[in-house]
Amino acid sequence: MTALKHLKLATEKGVARISFARPKHNVFNIDMMRELNGELETLLKDNELKCIVFQGEGPSFCAGVEVGDHKPELVDDMISTFNQLTDLIGKFDIPVIAAVHGACLGGGMEVAIACDIVMASKSAVFGQPEIKLGFIAPYAATRLPVLVGPAKAIEVCTSGRRYSALEGQTMGFVSHVAEDAEFAEKVDAMIKEIAYCSPLIIRLNKRAVRESFGLTPADAVKCSSDLFLNTLMKTEDTLEGIASFEEKRKPVWKNK
Repeated sequence: MTALKHLKLATEKGVARISFARPKHNVFNIDMMRELNGELETLLKDNELKCIVFQGEGPSFCAGVEVGDHKPELVDDMISTFNQLTDLIGKFDIPVIAAVHGACLGGGMEVAIACDIVMASKSAVFGQPEIKLGFIAPYAATRLPVLVGPAKAIEVCTSGRRYSALEGQTMGFVSHVAEDAEFAEKVDAMIKEIAYCSPLIIRLNKRAVRESFGLTPADAVKCSSDLFLNTLMKTEDTLEGIASFEEKRKPVWKNK
Protein backbone atom coordinates (compact mmCIF):
# COMPACT_ATOMS: atom_id res chain seq x y z
CA MET A 1 0.00 0.00 0.00
CA THR A 2 1.35 3.41 -1.02
CA ALA A 3 2.16 5.73 1.89
CA LEU A 4 0.08 8.88 2.09
CA LYS A 5 2.01 12.04 1.26
CA HIS A 6 -0.40 14.87 2.00
CA LEU A 7 -2.90 13.21 4.33
CA LYS A 8 -3.14 11.18 7.49
CA LEU A 9 -5.93 8.62 7.93
CA ALA A 10 -6.96 6.92 11.16
CA THR A 11 -9.98 4.62 11.41
CA GLU A 12 -11.18 3.38 14.78
CA LYS A 13 -14.52 2.07 16.04
CA GLY A 14 -16.39 3.15 12.95
CA VAL A 15 -14.91 6.65 12.79
CA ALA A 16 -12.56 7.68 9.98
CA ARG A 17 -10.47 10.79 10.64
CA ILE A 18 -8.78 12.34 7.63
CA SER A 19 -6.18 14.97 8.46
CA PHE A 20 -4.94 17.38 5.80
CA ALA A 21 -1.18 17.46 6.21
CA ARG A 22 0.41 19.72 3.62
CA PRO A 23 2.30 22.51 5.37
CA LYS A 24 1.81 25.31 6.02
CA HIS A 25 -1.91 25.85 5.54
CA ASN A 26 -2.93 22.56 3.86
CA VAL A 27 -3.48 24.22 0.50
CA PHE A 28 -4.80 21.61 -1.94
CA ASN A 29 -2.90 20.80 -5.09
CA ILE A 30 -3.94 18.29 -7.73
CA ASP A 31 -1.84 15.48 -6.24
CA MET A 32 -3.27 16.04 -2.76
CA MET A 33 -6.84 16.02 -4.09
CA ARG A 34 -6.18 12.83 -6.05
CA GLU A 35 -4.80 11.23 -2.92
CA LEU A 36 -7.88 12.31 -0.96
CA ASN A 37 -10.23 11.06 -3.66
CA GLY A 38 -8.56 7.65 -3.59
CA GLU A 39 -9.03 7.35 0.16
CA LEU A 40 -12.67 8.44 -0.05
CA GLU A 41 -13.38 5.86 -2.76
CA THR A 42 -12.02 3.17 -0.45
CA LEU A 43 -14.01 4.44 2.55
CA LEU A 44 -17.23 4.39 0.51
CA LYS A 45 -16.98 0.59 0.51
CA ASP A 46 -16.78 0.32 4.31
CA ASN A 47 -20.26 -0.48 5.62
CA GLU A 48 -19.03 -0.48 9.22
CA LEU A 49 -18.26 3.25 9.20
CA LYS A 50 -20.43 5.58 11.29
CA CYS A 51 -18.94 8.95 10.39
CA ILE A 52 -16.04 10.67 8.66
CA VAL A 53 -14.17 13.67 10.03
CA PHE A 54 -12.03 16.09 8.03
CA GLN A 55 -9.51 18.11 10.01
CA GLY A 56 -6.33 20.04 9.32
CA GLU A 57 -2.87 19.82 10.84
CA GLY A 58 -0.95 22.96 11.65
CA PRO A 59 -2.44 26.45 11.88
CA SER A 60 -5.32 25.96 9.39
CA PHE A 61 -7.99 23.62 8.12
CA CYS A 62 -7.31 24.40 4.45
CA ALA A 63 -6.53 27.78 2.89
CA GLY A 64 -7.66 26.89 -0.63
CA VAL A 65 -6.32 25.40 -3.86
CA GLU A 66 -2.90 26.23 -5.30
CA VAL A 67 -3.17 29.31 -7.52
CA GLY A 68 -0.65 27.71 -9.88
CA ASP A 69 -3.06 24.85 -10.54
CA HIS A 70 -5.51 27.40 -12.00
CA LYS A 71 -3.23 28.07 -15.00
CA PRO A 72 -4.72 27.21 -18.41
CA GLU A 73 -2.59 24.09 -18.89
CA LEU A 74 -3.68 22.65 -15.51
CA VAL A 75 -7.11 24.08 -14.82
CA ASP A 76 -9.16 21.35 -16.56
CA ASP A 77 -7.44 18.69 -14.48
CA MET A 78 -7.75 20.75 -11.31
CA ILE A 79 -11.48 21.42 -11.75
CA SER A 80 -12.34 17.81 -12.62
CA THR A 81 -10.32 16.51 -9.66
CA PHE A 82 -11.91 19.00 -7.27
CA ASN A 83 -15.40 18.23 -8.61
CA GLN A 84 -14.74 14.55 -8.02
CA LEU A 85 -13.83 15.40 -4.42
CA THR A 86 -17.08 17.22 -3.65
CA ASP A 87 -19.04 14.54 -5.51
CA LEU A 88 -17.46 11.79 -3.41
CA ILE A 89 -18.25 13.64 -0.17
CA GLY A 90 -21.86 13.84 -1.31
CA LYS A 91 -22.04 10.09 -1.93
CA PHE A 92 -21.54 9.10 1.70
CA ASP A 93 -24.66 7.87 3.47
CA ILE A 94 -23.13 8.55 6.88
CA PRO A 95 -22.47 11.96 8.47
CA VAL A 96 -19.39 13.78 7.21
CA ILE A 97 -18.00 16.33 9.66
CA ALA A 98 -15.66 19.23 8.92
CA ALA A 99 -13.72 20.14 12.07
CA VAL A 100 -12.48 23.60 11.12
CA HIS A 101 -9.82 25.72 12.78
CA GLY A 102 -7.73 28.56 11.42
CA ALA A 103 -8.12 29.49 7.76
CA CYS A 104 -10.92 27.82 5.81
CA LEU A 105 -10.80 29.63 2.50
CA GLY A 106 -11.56 29.06 -1.17
CA GLY A 107 -11.54 25.35 -1.96
CA GLY A 108 -11.09 24.65 1.73
CA MET A 109 -14.41 26.31 2.52
CA GLU A 110 -16.03 24.50 -0.39
CA VAL A 111 -14.92 21.15 1.04
CA ALA A 112 -16.19 22.18 4.48
CA ILE A 113 -19.65 23.17 3.22
CA ALA A 114 -19.84 19.95 1.20
CA CYS A 115 -19.93 18.18 4.56
CA ASP A 116 -23.07 17.55 6.60
CA ILE A 117 -21.84 19.14 9.81
CA VAL A 118 -19.37 22.04 10.08
CA MET A 119 -17.87 22.47 13.54
CA ALA A 120 -15.60 25.48 13.97
CA SER A 121 -13.25 26.84 16.56
CA LYS A 122 -14.13 30.39 17.52
CA SER A 123 -11.04 31.82 15.83
CA ALA A 124 -11.67 30.03 12.51
CA VAL A 125 -12.06 32.24 9.44
CA PHE A 126 -14.13 31.41 6.36
CA GLY A 127 -14.31 32.98 2.92
CA GLN A 128 -14.41 32.58 -0.85
CA PRO A 129 -11.70 35.01 -1.97
CA GLU A 130 -11.53 33.65 -5.53
CA ILE A 131 -13.09 36.81 -6.97
CA LYS A 132 -10.09 38.86 -5.84
CA LEU A 133 -7.91 36.81 -8.21
CA GLY A 134 -10.40 36.93 -11.07
CA PHE A 135 -12.07 33.54 -10.52
CA ILE A 136 -15.41 32.12 -9.44
CA ALA A 137 -15.99 29.40 -6.84
CA PRO A 138 -18.11 26.88 -8.80
CA TYR A 139 -19.10 24.58 -5.95
CA ALA A 140 -19.76 27.41 -3.48
CA ALA A 141 -21.96 29.11 -6.08
CA THR A 142 -24.23 26.05 -6.12
CA ARG A 143 -24.01 24.85 -2.51
CA LEU A 144 -24.19 28.14 -0.59
CA PRO A 145 -27.66 29.11 -1.88
CA VAL A 146 -29.01 25.90 -0.31
CA LEU A 147 -27.35 26.68 3.02
CA VAL A 148 -27.70 30.46 3.34
CA GLY A 149 -30.05 31.56 0.56
CA PRO A 150 -29.16 33.17 -2.78
CA ALA A 151 -28.70 36.73 -1.48
CA LYS A 152 -26.10 35.79 1.12
CA ALA A 153 -24.46 33.39 -1.34
CA ILE A 154 -24.01 36.25 -3.79
CA GLU A 155 -22.52 38.39 -1.02
CA VAL A 156 -20.00 35.68 -0.06
CA CYS A 157 -18.97 34.98 -3.65
CA THR A 158 -18.83 38.56 -4.92
CA SER A 159 -17.26 40.30 -1.93
CA GLY A 160 -14.49 37.80 -1.26
CA ARG A 161 -14.61 38.94 2.37
CA ARG A 162 -13.69 36.80 5.36
CA TYR A 163 -16.27 35.71 7.92
CA SER A 164 -15.78 34.68 11.52
CA ALA A 165 -17.03 31.33 12.78
CA LEU A 166 -19.85 33.07 14.62
CA GLU A 167 -20.87 34.93 11.45
CA GLY A 168 -20.85 31.61 9.62
CA GLN A 169 -23.09 30.11 12.28
CA THR A 170 -25.50 33.05 12.05
CA MET A 171 -25.62 32.71 8.26
CA GLY A 172 -26.23 28.97 8.51
CA PHE A 173 -23.23 27.22 6.98
CA VAL A 174 -21.53 26.54 10.34
CA SER A 175 -23.36 24.13 12.68
CA HIS A 176 -21.41 24.59 15.92
CA VAL A 177 -18.83 27.01 17.28
CA ALA A 178 -16.60 26.20 20.26
CA GLU A 179 -13.96 28.12 22.16
CA ASP A 180 -10.53 27.26 20.80
CA ALA A 181 -9.43 25.56 24.02
CA GLU A 182 -12.55 23.36 24.00
CA PHE A 183 -12.74 22.69 20.28
CA ALA A 184 -11.19 19.22 20.15
CA GLU A 185 -13.31 18.13 23.09
CA LYS A 186 -16.52 19.38 21.42
CA VAL A 187 -15.66 17.60 18.17
CA ASP A 188 -14.98 14.37 20.06
CA ALA A 189 -18.31 14.72 21.89
CA MET A 190 -20.19 15.01 18.59
CA ILE A 191 -18.35 11.99 17.18
CA LYS A 192 -19.12 9.99 20.32
CA GLU A 193 -22.84 10.74 20.06
CA ILE A 194 -22.97 9.55 16.46
CA ALA A 195 -20.70 6.54 17.06
CA TYR A 196 -23.00 5.26 19.82
CA CYS A 197 -25.60 4.39 17.18
CA SER A 198 -25.99 1.54 14.70
CA PRO A 199 -24.17 2.18 11.39
CA LEU A 200 -27.21 0.86 9.51
CA ILE A 201 -29.66 3.10 11.35
CA ILE A 202 -27.34 6.09 10.90
CA ARG A 203 -27.49 5.46 7.16
CA LEU A 204 -31.26 5.15 7.17
CA ASN A 205 -31.63 8.43 9.08
CA LYS A 206 -29.46 10.31 6.59
CA ARG A 207 -31.36 8.65 3.75
CA ALA A 208 -34.66 9.81 5.26
CA VAL A 209 -33.44 13.43 5.27
CA ARG A 210 -32.06 13.27 1.75
CA GLU A 211 -35.00 11.52 0.11
CA SER A 212 -37.62 13.77 1.69
CA PHE A 213 -35.74 17.04 1.11
CA GLY A 214 -37.43 19.25 -1.46
CA LEU A 215 -40.71 17.32 -1.46
CA THR A 216 -44.01 18.81 -0.42
CA PRO A 217 -44.73 18.30 3.31
CA ALA A 218 -47.26 15.55 2.59
CA ASP A 219 -44.96 13.71 0.18
CA ALA A 220 -41.99 14.11 2.55
CA VAL A 221 -43.89 12.51 5.44
CA LYS A 222 -45.09 9.73 3.14
CA CYS A 223 -41.52 9.10 1.96
CA SER A 224 -40.07 8.97 5.49
CA SER A 225 -42.96 6.88 6.81
CA ASP A 226 -42.49 4.35 4.02
CA LEU A 227 -38.80 4.08 4.88
CA PHE A 228 -39.72 3.66 8.56
CA LEU A 229 -42.36 0.97 8.05
CA ASN A 230 -40.98 -1.00 5.14
CA THR A 231 -37.23 -0.81 5.69
CA LEU A 232 -36.36 0.32 9.23
CA MET A 233 -38.84 -1.97 10.99
CA LYS A 234 -37.41 -4.98 9.17
CA THR A 235 -33.90 -4.45 10.57
CA GLU A 236 -32.45 -6.40 13.47
CA ASP A 237 -30.96 -3.24 14.93
CA THR A 238 -34.32 -1.52 15.34
CA LEU A 239 -35.64 -4.56 17.23
CA GLU A 240 -32.43 -4.55 19.29
CA GLY A 241 -32.97 -0.86 20.09
CA ILE A 242 -36.45 -1.60 21.40
CA ALA A 243 -35.25 -4.61 23.41
CA SER A 244 -32.30 -2.76 24.95
CA PHE A 245 -34.58 0.08 26.06
CA GLU A 246 -37.05 -2.26 27.68
CA GLU A 247 -34.29 -4.32 29.30
CA LYS A 248 -32.45 -1.17 30.46
CA ARG A 249 -29.14 -2.13 28.86
CA LYS A 250 -26.78 -0.81 26.21
CA PRO A 251 -27.72 -2.00 22.71
CA VAL A 252 -25.52 -4.45 20.86
CA TRP A 253 -25.75 -3.46 17.23
CA LYS A 254 -25.44 -6.03 14.43
CA ASN A 255 -25.49 -3.59 11.51
CA LYS A 256 -28.34 -5.64 10.05
